[in-house]
Amino acid sequence: MPDIVFLRGLRAEAVIGVHDWERRIRQQLLIDLDLAADVRRGARQDRLADALDYDAVARRVTALVEGSHFQLIESLAEAIATVLREEFGIAWLRLRLSKPGAVANADAVGVEIERGERSEQ
Repeated sequence: MPDIVFLRGLRAEAVIGVHDWERRIRQQLLIDLDLAADVRRGARQDRLADALDYDAVARRVTALVEGSHFQLIESLAEAIATVLREEFGIAWLRLRLSKPGAVANADAVGVEIERGERSEQ
């Protein structure tokens, strides 16, 4: 199994939703990521250049979310997964995208997806 680099509770605002009122506002979303990465490379040399740069991942995801205008949270989740796999070479990821306050009496709703193969790198 590969090692996992994770980000929890990444916050970003987006225009998201199907209702007319949702198309006129920005809503906060929460993103949790598990990313397959071989942390041994970075650990050996203790150099960021040999590791998955989670700050760069966070900045890229935030920029994507804040520039998006999807109706469905599912569409945004797919877009995030595609960008991470293509731009960062991530073989496997698990992504949870939550929309707090979207449903009365629930803390949040959202989707959790996995993409790629979770095998030894």
